[in-house]
Amino acid sequence: MLSENQFRAEPFCAATSYRGRIAPSPSGLLHLGHARTFWIAFQRAKAANGTLLLRNEDLDPQRSKPEFVRAMVEDLRWLGIAWQEGLQLDAQGQLAEVGAFGPYTQSARRGFYLDAWRRLLAGGFLYPCICSRKDLARMAQAPHEGTQADVDDEPVYPGTCRNRNVTEDVTHPAGQSWRFRVPDGEEICFTDLHLGPQRFVAGRDFGDFLVWRRDDVPSYQLACAVDDAAMQVTEVVRGRDLLKSTARQMLLQRALGLAAPQYFHCDLVLDAEGQRLAKRQDALSLRALRERGVAPQELVQGF
Repeated sequence: MLSENQFRAEPFCAATSYRGRIAPSPSGLLHLGHARTFWIAFQRAKAANGTLLLRNEDLDPQRSKPEFVRAMVEDLRWLGIAWQEGLQLDAQGQLAEVGAFGPYTQSARRGFYLDAWRRLLAGGFLYPCICSRKDLARMAQAPHEGTQADVDDEPVYPGTCRNRNVTEDVTHPAGQSWRFRVPDGEEICFTDLHLGPQRFVAGRDFGDFLVWRRDDVPSYQLACAVDDAAMQVTEVVRGRDLLKSTARQMLLQRALGLAAPQYFHCDLVLDAEGQRLAKRQDALSLRALRERGVAPQELVQGF
C-alpha cells in the first residue's frame, strides 16, 4: 500500500505488442553514446518481435538543422539499425515518413502540444513564469557541468513565480514561460528495467519544470510525454541522465490521463576524462568514424 504522498506509475499502454522508439534530435552529428543507446533500443525491439519507430525531435529551431536530419538517418542505417515507422529514406534517397502515428517530426506536431498545454492549464497544473535565463543561472549551478552519470538537465526551480495568477483570457502560451506545479513532497516511484527501483521526491529532487518556453517552443518533457502516448510506445530506452525527466513525465502523464510506457535507462558512454559524450566532440561522431573507415561491426561489438 502506497502512502498518500507516493505516486507509482503502473505501465498501461493501449498497444498490445512491443513498440519502442529511437528519438534523436538533429542538433549535431550522432556520437558513440547515441549509437549505443539506439542499438540497445533496436535489440530490445527485435528480441520482442516488436515495432521500432524513429522520431525526429527537432523542437529547438535555433539548433535543429536539416542536414543533421539526413545524417542521423544515414548513420543509423550504416550502423545496422532497422526501424519500421517514422523517418525513412525512400527508393530515391529522399526523406519520407512511414506509419500510422505521424507526423513523426516534432516541429509538425505543434497542435498536439497546444492541446496538452490547454488541458494542463484548465486543470490548474500550470503557472506563467517571467524569470529569465540569467535569473535562473544565478539561482543554481548550470546543468551538465558534473561528471556523474545522473547529472540533471534542469536545475531545481526555487518557486519565484509560483504564486502568479493566470488571467482568465489566456488562450495561448506564447510570450511567457509556463511551468508545471509539482506536488511538493510526493514520491515518484518506478522500476527501471535496467537500473531497478527508482524514487524521486517532487520539490526536492526536481522542482516546478518548464512545459512551454518563452520563445513559444514546447519543452522536451511535454513533447515526450505527449508523443510517446500518441504513438503508443510501450517501452522507452534512453540514457540514465534522463531518470529525473522520467519522473517529470510521469506527472504529466497522470495530469493528462495518458498511457505510461515502461522505461529502460542505459549507462552512459564517457570520454577519457569521465565526461559524457557531447555532439561537439566530432571526432567520436558516427560520421567521422565512418569517414575513417571504421566498420560498424567494430562499434557494435563494443556495445
